[in-house]
Amino acid sequence: MAVLKRRAASAALAAAALLLVAACGGGDDDSDASSDSSCEPAADGEKVTLTFSSWVPGMQETVDLWNENNPDIQVKYKEVVGGNEGTYQAYSNQIKAGTTGDIGMVEFDNLASFRLQDGLYDIGGCEPWQEAEGDFVDWTVSQVSFGEDGSAYGVPMDVGPMALYYRKDLFEQNDIGVPTTWDEYYEAAKKIKALGATIGDFPPDQPAWFTSLAWQNGATWFSEDGGTWTVSLNDDATEQVADYWQKLLDERLLDTVPGLGDPQWNALDNGKEWSIIGAAWTTKLLENSAPKTAGKWAVAPMPQWEAGDNAAGNWGGSNAVVFKNTEHPYEAAKFATWAFSAPEALALNNKNGGQYPATTEGQASLPALTEGLPYYGDQKVWEVFAEASKGVDPSFQWGPTMTQTYSDLGNGLGQAVNGQATLADALEEAQSKTVDTMEAQSLDVSE
Repeated sequence: MAVLKRRAASAALAAAALLLVAACGGGDDDSDASSDSSCEPAADGEKVTLTFSSWVPGMQETVDLWNENNPDIQVKYKEVVGGNEGTYQAYSNQIKAGTTGDIGMVEFDNLASFRLQDGLYDIGGCEPWQEAEGDFVDWTVSQVSFGEDGSAYGVPMDVGPMALYYRKDLFEQNDIGVPTTWDEYYEAAKKIKALGATIGDFPPDQPAWFTSLAWQNGATWFSEDGGTWTVSLNDDATEQVADYWQKLLDERLLDTVPGLGDPQWNALDNGKEWSIIGAAWTTKLLENSAPKTAGKWAVAPMPQWEAGDNAAGNWGGSNAVVFKNTEHPYEAAKFATWAFSAPEALALNNKNGGQYPATTEGQASLPALTEGLPYYGDQKVWEVFAEASKGVDPSFQWGPTMTQTYSDLGNGLGQAVNGQATLADALEEAQSKTVDTMEAQSLDVSE
């Protein structure tokens, strides 16, 4: 194992690196790094208007409910495209220009990238967050605190345990068992191919999806010890995942259209694809995007590498972040904590956006999570995700430059599905470029 080291070129970057080291180091840092102490409410009588952008379907309804009950703190909502589809680049540009809005949406895996860019307000010192912090699932709080005592760089919005969405009618009509292992998934894929369809898609533009598959298999892409990062995108667990999917690609058992857009939704709605491995939030996206097949879908646990296991990956899960140049951090924190912890808001977020809450109470008692969904034949699909959530390894760590890592990995996945390279090649390339990028950020890295 070669160890590559490069010392920080500036005190500022060194400080950022240390904070990020603490970030994914397990939350046992006793640093006394303090959160911002200027988080005070606006003066009495002052009307505050905030901006909030996200890509969660139906979030406007949650904002409307807030605005109805908070005339002094109004929120203007803007729906944007998914983070990796352009919003993250827009945020990055706005941070550099000092033109961000007040509140935005960032997935857990990209949070460190914006922290490194110093674009997020530390709301750890804001009373609304302090009052609500204990309501959130522990590992999500650890993710937003970066291990800094008393800090928080976002309010957890939801988590994304994975499962298998499948066309129950087609599997039953053709006497194909719902795969419980990846070996069974492969055998089912061959049978479905013989019937002129595909079992599912390998979306080359969704590196986070591939990451969740590696996560399920116990991959450890990033770790930190004594200030030095270890990067292992090509570890044994990930190579096993890559080899498996390469086999299915080589045998042309999969569709390879871009994910989470019209090509994939149309393929799912017209029977070209019979299943999708998705997160909890896929529930509402599929319902909205494949309406012709309503009532024909069901949800099963993610196939396992070993029969009888209960391991699940986690795809996404997001945070409401307060940008550093906001003039009203107190009010922004107040809205964000309400929007993603208050029962009435969580109910709307689940109904409209399919969000699986990041609060312990929300997961335990939100009435909507015990109801059957007509689109899924009245199956109580949230019970599947509740079990999946128990099988997610919360120790999986993202790297501090995930936006770049995903960009490079996505390029490699695209070349692999086009036959220009392999998935193993994609991992090697992403590994090498991630190390280069982290070193360029003056982080100590080993591989």
